[in-house]
Amino acid sequence: MADHTYDYDVLIIGSGPGGYVAAIRAAQLGLKTACAEGRETLGGTCLNVGCIPSKAMLHASEYFDAAANGTMASMGVEVTPKLNLEAMHAQRRDAVTSLTGGIEFLFKKNKVDWKKGYATFQDAHTVKIGDETVTAKDIVIATGSSVTPLPGVEVDNDKGVVVDSTGALELAQVPKKMVVIGGGVIGLELGSVWRRLGAEVVCVEFLDEILPGMDGDIRKESRKIFKKQGIEFRLSTKVTGVTVKGKTATLTLEPSAGGEAETMTADCVLVSIGRKPNTKGLGLEAIGLEPNNRGQIAIDHDFRTSVEGIWAIGDVVPGPMLAHKAEDEGIAVAENIAGQTGIVNHALIPSVVYTWPEIAGIGLTTEQAIEQMGGDKAKVKIGKFPMMANSRAKTNHEPDGFVKVIAEAESDRVLGVWAIASVAGTMIQQATQAMEFGATSEDIAYTCHAHPTHSEAIKEAAMAVQGKPIHI
Repeated sequence: MADHTYDYDVLIIGSGPGGYVAAIRAAQLGLKTACAEGRETLGGTCLNVGCIPSKAMLHASEYFDAAANGTMASMGVEVTPKLNLEAMHAQRRDAVTSLTGGIEFLFKKNKVDWKKGYATFQDAHTVKIGDETVTAKDIVIATGSSVTPLPGVEVDNDKGVVVDSTGALELAQVPKKMVVIGGGVIGLELGSVWRRLGAEVVCVEFLDEILPGMDGDIRKESRKIFKKQGIEFRLSTKVTGVTVKGKTATLTLEPSAGGEAETMTADCVLVSIGRKPNTKGLGLEAIGLEPNNRGQIAIDHDFRTSVEGIWAIGDVVPGPMLAHKAEDEGIAVAENIAGQTGIVNHALIPSVVYTWPEIAGIGLTTEQAIEQMGGDKAKVKIGKFPMMANSRAKTNHEPDGFVKVIAEAESDRVLGVWAIASVAGTMIQQATQAMEFGATSEDIAYTCHAHPTHSEAIKEAAMAVQGKPIHI
């Protein structure tokens, strides 16, 4: 029961992966809980216009591409694919409806009250949600993030010429030419969708390599694979402006370091340069909480902010903007509020790019590991194993990629694992679990792996750390 002073024990602001999980866990722990959400459906960006719908389009487009590029024919399945884009969009929307409705069901099951509307702080225990005012002993800010705008570039998703990630999911027809601004996860995933469906795709990246933050070998190999698939890359290049005339966009490009400008035309431009925390409009000034210059809210290891009774999780706090990080933080913050001990190991948050093949990583990159060892490369040992030597990948016609295991030379403790493989996102969980328990490369190498599976490549890469892989 709620403290008689307040309407609720806990109010969660935002129903994305962090918020809805926090609400359900808080209710499970016996706290009277409410969740404020301004969208018409629960689930936040991830379920409505992010992770879930993009994966639905990625999966469907993979089938189309396999039929169109001859992969299926090489396995004896001869078909001539015909794209029904509206049907593809329909199955995406159906997935979203099903999953967002599922959260609403879970709220009812766990007796979480959904307060419909956007929340604004009145004081540290009082929030206005639409026309209603609600009080709570503890309040969790879990408002997620939104698309980072590119200065000088106006996004208009309704016109479908200059779009963000939300608009790129709703294109009514396949663009002839799409320019993706940003070589990060979102740009590569959505660019891959439309490339498979027939668009010419050019990716413009400000940095000298795609996928910032990932292992150097992984970044280079990924770009080679995408280039082989037909995506053109313009690295070390910045977009200084986009003008639209009718259904054509004209981009102005310059070298990142400065230099002569050039123009490029396209019938669709996807702006995907990152995301920013949703902290504006919350009325944080009313409770004396000021985000940093990136819009993030500072927290301690328990997810407490500097204001008593106010907590924050997910994309609004420092760290990677990933749904699974937010989910784990949602469980932890609810347990901390309930007087238990909620912990998240932020050093072991796996990251995945759901392209074909998938790209995944956990722990340190090679560059970070060497830096952590004082720049001494001899203190780091690396084992690599190519997917083309993996029997399951070979039989599935999935030869691209490799697995890389990074270990501390003296102790053999695994510092990082990186993979490019058709199911790298699933494979990386084994490495995450192993590292959570402080595994050495020998621990992984001497763990029996089922045959034939893609995961045997992790075993072989671990064996390669000690210079003893079997199949290469």
